[in-house]
Amino acid sequence: MTPPPRILVVAGEASGDTHAAELVAALQARRPDLTFFGMGGSRLAARGVELLYDAREVSVMGITEVLPRIPRILQILKGLAQAAAERRPDVAILVDIPDFNLRLAEKLKALGVPVAYYVSPMIWAWRRGRVRTIKRLVDRMLCILPFEEAFYREAGVSARYVGSPVVEQVPAPDTATAFRERLGLQKDAPTLALLPGSRMSEIRRLLPTMVDAAKRLAAERPGLQVVVPVAPTIPREEVTSRFEGSGLSPVLVDGHAPEVVGASDAAVVASGTAVLEAGLMQRPLVVVYRVSLITYWVGRLMLKVAFVSLVNLLAGRKVVPELLQGEMTPERIAEEVRRVWTPGAPREEMLRGLAEMRGRLGEAGAATRAAESVLELLPPRPV
Repeated sequence: MTPPPRILVVAGEASGDTHAAELVAALQARRPDLTFFGMGGSRLAARGVELLYDAREVSVMGITEVLPRIPRILQILKGLAQAAAERRPDVAILVDIPDFNLRLAEKLKALGVPVAYYVSPMIWAWRRGRVRTIKRLVDRMLCILPFEEAFYREAGVSARYVGSPVVEQVPAPDTATAFRERLGLQKDAPTLALLPGSRMSEIRRLLPTMVDAAKRLAAERPGLQVVVPVAPTIPREEVTSRFEGSGLSPVLVDGHAPEVVGASDAAVVASGTAVLEAGLMQRPLVVVYRVSLITYWVGRLMLKVAFVSLVNLLAGRKVVPELLQGEMTPERIAEEVRRVWTPGAPREEMLRGLAEMRGRLGEAGAATRAAESVLELLPPRPV
């Protein structure tokens, strides 16, 4: 009797864990006989994936942050390659984290394991030379941004735009009052959302400046309600400690970042997947980010695009402000939030841009289309 097909799944970031879990669910719906193992977080575990490693162990960003973790990351890479050699998966699904996953793809290629890559590395933005590596190692690139498929196909990579999983992960549009009721927030209070990210390095580097900006805005808006969604990777005390001495009492919400943005009058969001989620909630937002100086200068030398946020990249123009590095000051953040807080031309123009960006992402169903593409890589079922 032929054993059930095995699939190796490897995801790193919290968002990657979510995307991977939805893809696994779509595969299970079509092929209940499939078995899964690999690396991920709580959402993949909930889908019954056997996790050999926790995704948080490799979830680091920036040169100075990665260096101390390299021995453990290499150990995990070796462990996953060894597991693949022993278990011989019929296909591997690698989700995002390119520095890790492309190295793993090299080892999988040597084992003859077909590789489907879900959530493309942003090589169109920087390190474009990687496309040659991807062409050699990846059997199917599953793109979640509409302009990526043509980029890959021109380079000879088998690619398919499956749609953005974020479109269906965010809740349906509703009023700020409705979202406040859902989250148990004060309905009539002016509300500011702060989204500092899902990594500890981001909390340390970004949240204190966000808090200082919120303090300035609170002085102008009595009763300001500051709401912070807390990622499962972050202990709550790491967030509350950054508010000590500010005079602010934040409302912390476990996860539900899109809903928190939906409940807000305006949001300050760390650059990353959260910006796209926030943009889809159709609320004014300000994008911020800061990394170590070394990471920043290396990034600037390699960056080939005009913007860092997906909202602006998808719109093809500046829809939301991006305050990076030295521009990310409490004064600048507060100034940009003030500009779009109340009804008027700047706010309306930003909301129009966000609606336009949403239209470019197409229809829901990314996980379903991705699953169909992965199944094409499996060996045919025995008759």
